Amino acid sequence: MSGTTTAAALRRRAAGAGANRWVVLVVLCVSLLLVAVDATVLHVAVPAVTEDLKPGAVELLWIVDAYPLVCASLLILFGTLGDRVGRRRVLLLGYTLFGVASAMAAFADDAHLLIVARALLGVGGAMIMPATLSILRQVFPDRRERALAIGVWSAVAAVGAAVGPLLGGFLLEHFWWGSVFLVNIPLMLVSLPVGRILLPESKGDGEGPWDVVGALTAAAGLFAVVLGVKRLGAGELGGAATLLPLAAGAVLLALFVRRQRRRTHPLLDLRMFSRPAFSTSVGCIVLAMLALVGLELIAAQYLQLVLGLSPLETGLRLVPLTFAAMAAGLAGARMLRRFGPRRMVSLGFCLTAGAVVLLTAMGGEDNAPLLLGGFVLLGFGLETTLFGAYESMLSEAPQDQAGGAAAIGETSYQLGAGIGIALLGSVMNAAYAPGLSQVPGVPASASAAAAHSLGEAYEVAARLGGPAGEALRLAARHSFVHGLHVTLLVSAGLLLAGAAMALRLPRLMHCDPEETPSGPASGASPARAGSTALSGPESATSPGQAPSAPASGTTSEASPAPDLGDIPNRMPAQRESRGSGVKV
Repeated sequence: MSGTTTAAALRRRAAGAGANRWVVLVVLCVSLLLVAVDATVLHVAVPAVTEDLKPGAVELLWIVDAYPLVCASLLILFGTLGDRVGRRRVLLLGYTLFGVASAMAAFADDAHLLIVARALLGVGGAMIMPATLSILRQVFPDRRERALAIGVWSAVAAVGAAVGPLLGGFLLEHFWWGSVFLVNIPLMLVSLPVGRILLPESKGDGEGPWDVVGALTAAAGLFAVVLGVKRLGAGELGGAATLLPLAAGAVLLALFVRRQRRRTHPLLDLRMFSRPAFSTSVGCIVLAMLALVGLELIAAQYLQLVLGLSPLETGLRLVPLTFAAMAAGLAGARMLRRFGPRRMVSLGFCLTAGAVVLLTAMGGEDNAPLLLGGFVLLGFGLETTLFGAYESMLSEAPQDQAGGAAAIGETSYQLGAGIGIALLGSVMNAAYAPGLSQVPGVPASASAAAAHSLGEAYEVAARLGGPAGEALRLAARHSFVHGLHVTLLVSAGLLLAGAAMALRLPRLMHCDPEETPSGPASGASPARAGSTALSGPESATSPGQAPSAPASGTTSEASPAPDLGDIPNRMPAQRESRGSGVKV
């Protein structure tokens, strides 16, 4: 073995002490799977919950929205708390709370108790989600291994989102609606002791007191903004119930930013956004979700209301999208090494835009091959984009700010999804409603009611009956397909804008010198190995970088084995080599 122990080996040894890092990845993926499933499993149980608990319209809205609202608003709070007190500690507390809240929800006998339980599930999810990514950042210091781990992590997230409705439907066929929550408890009972034994503890530098006021300000601001965005998505465009939360949230977040800039030890180091790779990655996450989440909801309505498919058949039609996303996640590390972040994310955006344009060929009749090809391209392109953006964002963040960076990524995901539902839903309504303004033989009041949604148009047409009802039904289907085409084109434009934004990402996948693996028989110096970009023959150099370590098999009194405390926690600035010059 080399007389000089590489910093990469020391870092991996410290990060994975007590457990193989791939076993740790399995534990983290199980955590993520639970949260991802719980985010969608209730959707199919809403009719059963409504029949049993008899909630009012407002109560039903809060039963559905309490979880995402609370989770999105607390991500930054718990992400930064994990950096301060320990990420494993916050994760295990999240496990405990998630299990307790699941039991509360399963046995809730009234709507208010179920709302409280869903809110507590959101708190537990906010503890778990950023902790999984930040621990992953710690356990996989080598960027190439970390890229593979993030690919597995993102594939599990895609599986969880798809499995939720299917699992919920299966449980509802055999048990009562509370079983969709009860299934979490045995998994959490296993995850708690396994996580305590296997997961390594990690935290940031811990300098200065934790900013409680800043954390609460951020949580309140995000809660208000997400609430306002959700009301926008529900069609409440100009009401006080929409504008007041948005305005209050914007003011609170502005105060949070101002406070963080003035503090010596900020809760969240906003200087991360001055790094082009980090800020661009966050922007790409927002834009990808903005362009596609609302589109997926509209596509589900198309499959059920225009093509007449059942909910189960609709879910099965969307399964290829999930499998394509899984494939992209598992292949992401290889694509990132081959193409680099810039080309990978841009390619993902362009591929997704191409899929969206292809789907404009959808009409009033079922075209299964077209839908299959479009959904496969859509899933693969979207996951390629998100993988490259998440990996670049996490790798660019300082290691002691990993929890905060992960929380920023997850918050961006949630905000992009909410804004996308509001934006594309508004585009859809604007394109759909005019087609129902003058349907022959249909009263103006009936046309106005039918203009709200396709489902409502079908109800109005059924009440009218006769030729007028049939004419309204056909006009509504035609208008919906037209609105879908317009929405698809707007989404494609947003995706192409994302492809242009991604051009600010680094061209090559760079590794920190101390993050590049170096085997005992490699014969290459760690510094030289670390200074080589992983995509393509060009090399990335670091001005001012420490001289190369002695070759394997030699020792040097001037270069002792590095101490763990001396290993820098921040990746160097991204650089590209072009010929003999260096471009920073």
